[in-house]
Amino acid sequence: MDTEDREKIKEYHNIIDVIKKEIKKVMVGLENEIDNVLIGLLSNGHILLEGLPGLGKTMLVRTLSEVMDLDYSRIQFTPDLMPADIIGTNILMEEKGKRYFEFQKGPLFGQIILADEINRATPKTQSALLEAMQERSVTVAGKTRKLQQPFFVLATQNPLEMEGTYPLPEAQIDRFFFKINIGYPDYDELKEILVRTTVEELPEIETVVTADEVIELQSLVKNMPVSSEVIDYVIRLILASQPDKRESEETERLINYGSSPRGAQALILASKARAFSQARFNVSFEDVRKIAYPALRHRILLSFEGEASDKDIDEIISDIIQETPELT
Repeated sequence: MDTEDREKIKEYHNIIDVIKKEIKKVMVGLENEIDNVLIGLLSNGHILLEGLPGLGKTMLVRTLSEVMDLDYSRIQFTPDLMPADIIGTNILMEEKGKRYFEFQKGPLFGQIILADEINRATPKTQSALLEAMQERSVTVAGKTRKLQQPFFVLATQNPLEMEGTYPLPEAQIDRFFFKINIGYPDYDELKEILVRTTVEELPEIETVVTADEVIELQSLVKNMPVSSEVIDYVIRLILASQPDKRESEETERLINYGSSPRGAQALILASKARAFSQARFNVSFEDVRKIAYPALRHRILLSFEGEASDKDIDEIISDIIQETPELT
């Protein structure tokens, strides 16, 4: 990494701090969750937010869109939502006696897309996002249209145990860079939420970064150096998540499928983004361990025995980390 890139990292690190400050004008608590959302966006990744209704998932995405000067679009997923409602469709038009088809863009043609309660739509409609999330383009009637850059899908979902929800297809959930769990606020946070929302008026959010600056931030993150030792550590973590390569028979029985190569890519990119956000010029083993949970918790599928056990997926990831030593 040259001196110019190092100076840019120092400069843009201050912008990251300003972004967090603006978000915290509205959001109470969720320190780690906000950090992980920003890491995901710096890595040009899509994010899945899971939590019970009323915990601030939608508010977090909307606030983020106000901080960034990006086109914002919200899609409310419902059981009767159809793919054309998201992507758009060709409409028959008539002018001066001539008929022709004109493509009417759907809400997917934005830059920050809030897919609200994504698991309330049917798998067919959920799958309409696959091409957009992977290729940053959509194909309608044989014609491919590129989406604006940068392009992020931030989806919220309720736990699957709730009525009226559908599990996300495996091919789609793997395209999410991070899965971030939103939990309950504690006593002090709940008190602050009540003061802000029932007494005070919410403060105005200022726009901090433009689309071009977001793209430059992502470019700087990609240029962050990573040592061969850290890359090797990431590979061994991914292999340790796969049941046929596990050394621990107990954990092997709990896992049905391990992480795909996308999980390794997410670990490297997110570790770079975490180091960048802390104005460091190299990626550490600790970066990998910290972001392993949001990067892998949706990519490791439990077996029936795992679902019935007392361990949740984060505890299994913790076991994988503990069983995978650093080799320097």
